[in-house]
Amino acid sequence: MMEQKVLPAVRRMKDFETLLDTDTEYLIFLETRIGLLKSMMREARKRKKKVFIHADLVQGLKTDEYGMEYLGREIKPDGIISTRSGVIQQAKRYGITSVQRLFLIDSQALAQNIKQVERTNPDYIELLPGVLPGMIREMTGMLDIPIIAGGLIRTPAEVEEALQAGAVAITTSREELWHFE
Repeated sequence: MMEQKVLPAVRRMKDFETLLDTDTEYLIFLETRIGLLKSMMREARKRKKKVFIHADLVQGLKTDEYGMEYLGREIKPDGIISTRSGVIQQAKRYGITSVQRLFLIDSQALAQNIKQVERTNPDYIELLPGVLPGMIREMTGMLDIPIIAGGLIRTPAEVEEALQAGAVAITTSREELWHFE
Protein backbone atom coordinates (compact mmCIF):
# COMPACT_ATOMS: atom_id res chain seq x y z
CA MET A 1 0.00 0.00 0.00
CA MET A 2 2.72 2.46 0.92
CA GLU A 3 5.13 3.10 -1.94
CA GLN A 4 6.71 6.03 -0.13
CA LYS A 5 9.63 4.81 1.98
CA VAL A 6 10.10 7.91 4.15
CA LEU A 7 7.08 9.38 5.89
CA PRO A 8 7.76 12.98 6.93
CA ALA A 9 6.60 13.70 10.46
CA VAL A 10 5.57 17.35 10.80
CA ARG A 11 6.17 19.17 14.07
CA ARG A 12 5.99 22.77 12.83
CA MET A 13 3.59 24.63 10.55
CA LYS A 14 6.54 25.76 8.42
CA ASP A 15 7.41 22.12 7.69
CA PHE A 16 3.80 21.39 6.77
CA GLU A 17 3.71 24.30 4.34
CA THR A 18 6.99 23.15 2.77
CA LEU A 19 5.71 19.60 2.28
CA LEU A 20 2.54 20.82 0.56
CA ASP A 21 4.65 21.88 -2.42
CA THR A 22 6.51 18.56 -2.77
CA ASP A 23 5.61 15.28 -4.43
CA THR A 24 5.37 13.61 -1.01
CA GLU A 25 2.12 11.66 -0.94
CA TYR A 26 2.00 10.71 2.76
CA LEU A 27 2.76 12.89 5.75
CA ILE A 28 2.28 12.64 9.48
CA PHE A 29 1.01 15.32 11.83
CA LEU A 30 3.09 14.70 14.95
CA GLU A 31 2.39 17.70 17.10
CA THR A 32 -0.42 20.09 16.32
CA ARG A 33 -3.38 21.75 17.99
CA ILE A 34 -6.93 20.52 17.65
CA GLY A 35 -8.02 23.94 16.37
CA LEU A 36 -5.69 23.67 13.35
CA LEU A 37 -6.62 20.17 12.23
CA LYS A 38 -9.53 21.08 9.92
CA SER A 39 -7.63 23.76 8.04
CA MET A 40 -4.49 21.62 7.79
CA MET A 41 -6.52 18.68 6.46
CA ARG A 42 -8.29 20.95 3.97
CA GLU A 43 -4.94 22.20 2.62
CA ALA A 44 -3.49 18.70 2.52
CA ARG A 45 -6.53 17.38 0.63
CA LYS A 46 -6.28 20.20 -1.92
CA ARG A 47 -2.75 19.00 -2.67
CA LYS A 48 -3.80 15.33 -2.73
CA LYS A 49 -1.80 14.42 0.37
CA LYS A 50 -2.62 11.47 2.58
CA VAL A 51 -2.43 12.44 6.25
CA PHE A 52 -1.79 10.31 9.31
CA ILE A 53 -2.40 11.99 12.66
CA HIS A 54 -0.58 10.96 15.81
CA ALA A 55 -3.68 11.17 18.01
CA ASP A 56 -1.74 11.02 21.29
CA LEU A 57 0.14 14.21 20.43
CA VAL A 58 -2.71 16.50 19.30
CA GLN A 59 -2.93 19.29 21.86
CA GLY A 60 -6.48 19.72 23.12
CA LEU A 61 -7.67 16.29 21.98
CA LYS A 62 -8.61 13.67 24.52
CA THR A 63 -8.08 10.24 22.99
CA ASP A 64 -11.26 8.72 24.32
CA GLU A 65 -14.22 7.53 22.25
CA TYR A 66 -15.51 11.11 21.83
CA GLY A 67 -12.15 12.43 20.69
CA MET A 68 -11.95 9.61 18.20
CA GLU A 69 -15.51 10.30 17.07
CA TYR A 70 -14.44 13.88 16.34
CA LEU A 71 -11.42 12.69 14.34
CA GLY A 72 -13.43 10.03 12.51
CA ARG A 73 -16.43 12.17 11.60
CA GLU A 74 -15.05 15.69 11.33
CA ILE A 75 -11.34 15.47 10.47
CA LYS A 76 -11.33 12.18 8.54
CA PRO A 77 -7.58 11.52 8.35
CA ASP A 78 -6.25 8.69 6.22
CA GLY A 79 -4.55 7.19 9.25
CA ILE A 80 -4.24 7.37 13.02
CA ILE A 81 -1.08 6.60 14.99
CA SER A 82 -1.32 5.82 18.68
CA THR A 83 0.18 3.83 21.51
CA ARG A 84 -3.31 3.23 22.91
CA SER A 85 -5.28 0.11 22.02
CA GLY A 86 -8.62 1.90 22.36
CA VAL A 87 -7.59 4.53 19.82
CA ILE A 88 -6.55 1.82 17.36
CA GLN A 89 -9.88 0.04 17.78
CA GLN A 90 -11.82 3.31 17.35
CA ALA A 91 -9.84 4.17 14.20
CA LYS A 92 -10.90 0.86 12.69
CA ARG A 93 -14.51 1.64 13.63
CA TYR A 94 -14.34 4.78 11.47
CA GLY A 95 -12.54 3.05 8.58
CA ILE A 96 -9.28 4.87 9.27
CA THR A 97 -5.96 3.09 8.74
CA SER A 98 -4.49 2.29 12.15
CA VAL A 99 -0.85 2.37 13.18
CA GLN A 100 -0.02 0.92 16.60
CA ARG A 101 3.08 2.65 17.97
CA LEU A 102 5.28 0.35 20.05
CA PHE A 103 8.35 1.17 22.11
CA LEU A 104 11.05 -1.50 22.28
CA ILE A 105 12.38 -1.10 25.81
CA ASP A 106 13.08 -4.61 27.08
CA SER A 107 11.93 -8.24 26.76
CA GLN A 108 8.92 -7.74 29.00
CA ALA A 109 7.74 -4.72 26.99
CA LEU A 110 8.22 -6.73 23.80
CA ALA A 111 6.00 -9.53 25.12
CA GLN A 112 3.32 -7.02 26.19
CA ASN A 113 3.53 -5.29 22.82
CA ILE A 114 2.94 -8.53 20.96
CA LYS A 115 -0.13 -9.30 23.10
CA GLN A 116 -1.46 -5.79 22.47
CA VAL A 117 -0.98 -6.13 18.71
CA GLU A 118 -2.73 -9.51 18.69
CA ARG A 119 -5.73 -7.90 20.45
CA THR A 120 -5.97 -4.78 18.31
CA ASN A 121 -4.78 -6.14 14.94
CA PRO A 122 -3.65 -2.75 13.57
CA ASP A 123 -3.02 -2.17 9.87
CA TYR A 124 0.61 -1.22 10.61
CA ILE A 125 3.00 -1.27 13.53
CA GLU A 126 5.44 1.57 14.14
CA LEU A 127 8.50 0.33 16.06
CA LEU A 128 10.57 2.76 18.10
CA PRO A 129 13.48 3.13 18.12
CA GLY A 130 13.80 2.37 14.43
CA VAL A 131 17.57 1.92 14.58
CA LEU A 132 17.29 -1.71 15.70
CA PRO A 133 17.35 -3.73 12.47
CA GLY A 134 17.55 -7.02 14.39
CA MET A 135 14.28 -6.25 16.18
CA ILE A 136 12.63 -5.14 12.93
CA ARG A 137 13.57 -8.53 11.41
CA GLU A 138 12.31 -10.38 14.48
CA MET A 139 8.98 -8.55 14.56
CA THR A 140 8.37 -8.99 10.82
CA GLY A 141 9.03 -12.70 11.30
CA MET A 142 6.62 -12.97 14.24
CA LEU A 143 3.73 -10.85 13.02
CA ASP A 144 1.93 -10.62 9.71
CA ILE A 145 1.55 -6.84 9.98
CA PRO A 146 3.71 -4.36 8.03
CA ILE A 147 6.34 -2.61 10.15
CA ILE A 148 7.17 1.09 10.02
CA ALA A 149 10.40 2.09 11.80
CA GLY A 150 10.60 5.40 13.67
CA GLY A 151 12.66 7.18 16.24
CA LEU A 152 16.39 7.95 16.33
CA ILE A 153 16.86 7.36 12.60
CA ARG A 154 19.36 10.07 11.70
CA THR A 155 21.21 9.08 8.53
CA PRO A 156 20.46 7.68 5.07
CA ALA A 157 22.40 4.55 6.10
CA GLU A 158 20.04 4.03 9.06
CA VAL A 159 17.03 4.49 6.74
CA GLU A 160 18.48 1.85 4.42
CA GLU A 161 19.21 -0.55 7.32
CA ALA A 162 15.63 -0.31 8.57
CA LEU A 163 14.22 -0.93 5.09
CA GLN A 164 16.61 -3.83 4.44
CA ALA A 165 15.57 -5.35 7.78
CA GLY A 166 11.96 -5.49 6.59
CA ALA A 167 10.37 -2.13 7.43
CA VAL A 168 7.95 -0.99 4.72
CA ALA A 169 8.74 2.65 5.54
CA ILE A 170 10.31 4.87 8.17
CA THR A 171 8.95 7.94 9.93
CA THR A 172 11.16 10.92 10.65
CA SER A 173 10.94 14.57 11.58
CA ARG A 174 14.45 15.11 10.11
CA GLU A 175 13.88 17.23 7.01
CA GLU A 176 17.20 16.11 5.50
CA LEU A 177 15.82 12.55 5.23
CA TRP A 178 12.43 13.43 3.75
CA HIS A 179 13.62 13.00 0.17
CA PHE A 180 15.41 9.67 0.59
CA GLU A 181 15.21 7.56 -2.58
